[in-house]
Amino acid sequence: MKGDMGLGLNLITKEECALVVIDVQERLMPVIAQKEIVLQNILRTLRFAQLLDIPVVITEQEKLGPTLPEIAAEAVRVQPVGKVFFNCFMSVEFEHNIKRLERKTLILAGVEAHICVAQTALHALPSFKVHVLADAIGSRTIENRDLAIERIRQAGATITSTEMFIYEILQRAGTDKFKAALQLVK
Repeated sequence: MKGDMGLGLNLITKEECALVVIDVQERLMPVIAQKEIVLQNILRTLRFAQLLDIPVVITEQEKLGPTLPEIAAEAVRVQPVGKVFFNCFMSVEFEHNIKRLERKTLILAGVEAHICVAQTALHALPSFKVHVLADAIGSRTIENRDLAIERIRQAGATITSTEMFIYEILQRAGTDKFKAALQLVK
């Protein structure tokens, strides 16, 4: 009986979500606290999104250089959206890309947590479900990242992790997608 009931209202599906990777750029990442962990989790999430055909939008803040080569190599079909605003939705191109996808849930990853990630999440909340991958966002200081997570949570976003996102989308073990995804979480 339970198998026929479908997913609960708080669980997301691959059909309803899009991954947004914010400003993972050459001039910014070297100063991010725990940058290796943040980058590893962003790459895992990006690889998973592509494995399951979840749409991806990547942004680049003006004057911070190109997206890191590791990210660009995993998202060869994704043209980054340039922006000058911290809130990604202030970019007409970004907002157009998100609307065109017709997804209800945004999965956010990237930097800086307390600036661009937070402002984008806060702006999106009235119109979208927002899930922020706490282990795939970063700031120059841990304190600012932690404050961003708390503020975003208080505003109503869901704070989750890379593995929680992966397993929630997979829903079950034993499938070919599950076996492929296991390589990302090992």
